[in-house]
Amino acid sequence: MNTATVKPSTAQGTQDFLPLNGTDYVEFYVGNAKQAAHFYKTAFGFQSLAYAGPETGVKDRVSYVLVQNKLRFVLTTPLKPGGPIAEHIAEHGDGVKVLAIWVDDARQAFAETVKRGAKPYMEPTVEKDEFGEVVRSGIHTYGDTVHIFVERKNYQGPFLPGYRTWQSRYQPTSTGLQYVDHCVGNVGWNEMNTWVDFYSETMGFHNLVSFDDKDISTEYSALMSKVMSNGNGRIKFPINEPAEGKKKSQIEEYLDFYGGPGVQHIAIATNDIVHTVGELQARGVEFLTVPSSYYADLLERVGEIDEDLRPLEELGILVDRDEEGYLLQIFTKPLQDRPTVFFEIIQRKGAKSFGKGNFKALFESIEREQALRGNL
Repeated sequence: MNTATVKPSTAQGTQDFLPLNGTDYVEFYVGNAKQAAHFYKTAFGFQSLAYAGPETGVKDRVSYVLVQNKLRFVLTTPLKPGGPIAEHIAEHGDGVKVLAIWVDDARQAFAETVKRGAKPYMEPTVEKDEFGEVVRSGIHTYGDTVHIFVERKNYQGPFLPGYRTWQSRYQPTSTGLQYVDHCVGNVGWNEMNTWVDFYSETMGFHNLVSFDDKDISTEYSALMSKVMSNGNGRIKFPINEPAEGKKKSQIEEYLDFYGGPGVQHIAIATNDIVHTVGELQARGVEFLTVPSSYYADLLERVGEIDEDLRPLEELGILVDRDEEGYLLQIFTKPLQDRPTVFFEIIQRKGAKSFGKGNFKALFESIEREQALRGNL
């Protein structure tokens, strides 16, 4: 495998059979959507957008939709035991079920991916209400995760048909979160290339960058990763797999507690990471920490940056540089009791990479948390 090789985007032209506009929404299956919605509003600054449940004619579940700038999260809970949603939660705990992608033509997206080998999840379906119509379709990807293609050019409602505006007096202020930068999937031993091929052959993605176990390793553990990106770069899906190490890697811990492959973390962009992380910490969000020694020679490693070093160190924000600029990033602790899904907060100042220079410090921090849980 190439070591941290950044590959230029190929001209898409005729090969871009699947034009994608960006992330439409991310849907979590959770044990208690009402409480989870309150957590994401309070801790992360999301606003109430839409609701579906018995009051809107949906009898088997409730869904709360949260919004912040271009981010839309859907939190869904089953109303009775049994059924696919309850089974998903029993197996995985709270986790990401749907990575929905905004497209101009959901029928075409379904046809093009299925004929190239994708397993159908949702046949093209037209959903209508007084605000117009939405067409959705879907395919399976790693584990129990699915992609749903959303065509909403003929719709003016708050979210989707079947949802109504969620009126809430509690609308906390934004923390500055903007949009999904990338979503990372963890897969099992020797499965990374299988899913890299899936995204390449089925969805027309290209391998933007690869990291091997020399790039992403500590004294105790290692992993491998390849970043897949669509033609216009609006959708990026890094795929991780475990690598051999002295002790259990973070990927193995995730797979054990999630019960198989799934979304490991969602990277969310901000335009001012110091403000955003300060707000998140003040609202109770817990982040991984690195030793103060990380900052001793930071400017020697990454060069001059616009930000003052002191607030970065106080907040625990990491910095890395590539040929096109630099980025600032920080990672939350897991968002639920199982050590599975977490968030990355990222601000790009020209850089298009993923923080290779921070891997060792980051993964040592994760290992410290693993050791506290007795899972290293």
